[in-house]
Amino acid sequence: MTDDASQAPIPAADDPRPAVLFLCVKNGGKSQMALGWFTALAGDRAVAWSGGSEPGTALSGTAVEAMSEKGIDITGEYPKPWTDERIKAADVVITMGCGDTCPYYPGRRYEDWSFDVPAGLEGLDATRAVRDAIELKVRALLGELGVDVQEGERTPHE
Repeated sequence: MTDDASQAPIPAADDPRPAVLFLCVKNGGKSQMALGWFTALAGDRAVAWSGGSEPGTALSGTAVEAMSEKGIDITGEYPKPWTDERIKAADVVITMGCGDTCPYYPGRRYEDWSFDVPAGLEGLDATRAVRDAIELKVRALLGELGVDVQEGERTPHE
């Protein structure tokens, strides 16, 4: 796969900022919400991308609405495939339910994030629960990476 210039550029080798890649199957919901949270909370202090093993055709409408409720606009995103270049550039690869379809490269730090939806929730309510769980994981990851989170900073991914 080739690099997708529509995403944040791959940092130079001497760039000290951590880089994270969020992967899922369709790249239309969870990985896009994670990218939205990461970008909004980290600003330019870190780099992140998203991709899918079998990208869908559009973002999840409930994911867009749920993130909008938090002041994060992900409407400029779209499902896209992961790329070898981004995996190799990432310090951390977060997989989100793609199992064996997500790529593995030795030497990368991998984490698998799964999210259980509370019983009885569906639609937008279920998406809100996942959105909030993703926020907590992104905040914890940023802390582990030593990236300061500035509350109130809500820079949408461009």
